[in-house]
Amino acid sequence: MVRFTKMQGCGNDYVYINNDEEKIDNMSFFTKKVSNRNFGIGSDGCIFIYKDDNNDADINFRIFNPDGSEANMCGNGIRCVAKYVYEKNIVRKKSMRIGTKSGIKDVEVYVEGDTVKNIKVNMGVPKFNTDILEINYPKDVIINERFDILDKEIYITCLSVGNIHSVVFVDNVDTIDIEKYGKEIENLDIFKDRTNVEFVQIIDRENIKVRVWERGVGETLACGTGATASVIAGYLNGVTENICNVNLKGGVLEIVYNEITSELSMIGTAETVYEGVLF
Repeated sequence: MVRFTKMQGCGNDYVYINNDEEKIDNMSFFTKKVSNRNFGIGSDGCIFIYKDDNNDADINFRIFNPDGSEANMCGNGIRCVAKYVYEKNIVRKKSMRIGTKSGIKDVEVYVEGDTVKNIKVNMGVPKFNTDILEINYPKDVIINERFDILDKEIYITCLSVGNIHSVVFVDNVDTIDIEKYGKEIENLDIFKDRTNVEFVQIIDRENIKVRVWERGVGETLACGTGATASVIAGYLNGVTENICNVNLKGGVLEIVYNEITSELSMIGTAETVYEGVLF
């Protein structure tokens, strides 16, 4: 018997497990079984929450995709983790430090009564160096670089904000064949462990529209790290301001790029869908 909580941020839904209590050993196998939308609970993956005395975080989590692969970070997921641990009295702090595979993130929760309504996550400083990103490419960075993808010339900007992302600017995200081109870009042989892909439409300098192709998942309603990557890519390419609203299929996130510290912040909601027990 395993107790779980289904949560979502902008429609990016995960199954959340308090692993200090449930003690799931084979997280990859568990996730593949549980995430299946026909034979399991159905989700974009599983997030396992646990305490670790070996680091300075208040709480930690690991995240697995439906194909069993492990991701480093999830912007929508970390907001849900903050809500989960605050409302369940695991970490009763309005400012908390949450450990991920890509480092410890500073998180602030905004509370009404006992309910977390909004969450702000310091996403850190973006990384662009191709060696750091483990991209096999002759240049140090990939910013608006041309690639011939199937029948199109596509210009890509690559960076990491916890996970690797490849951002593509298009005229209209609604008409792009996201599965065709997303899958192709995800699996380009320059990437050691594939890439997430964001297709971005500029509405104006303070508002963009994004569709997300997540590695190991396919198209999702939202991606917090992808939204963050899209804004900084837009800023570097001169098409967005440093503060920008990202309109995703599942909702809206506000992304702020601090021009002095080079840090990125993400602000958005998180919702509990339901709780249950697996037998």
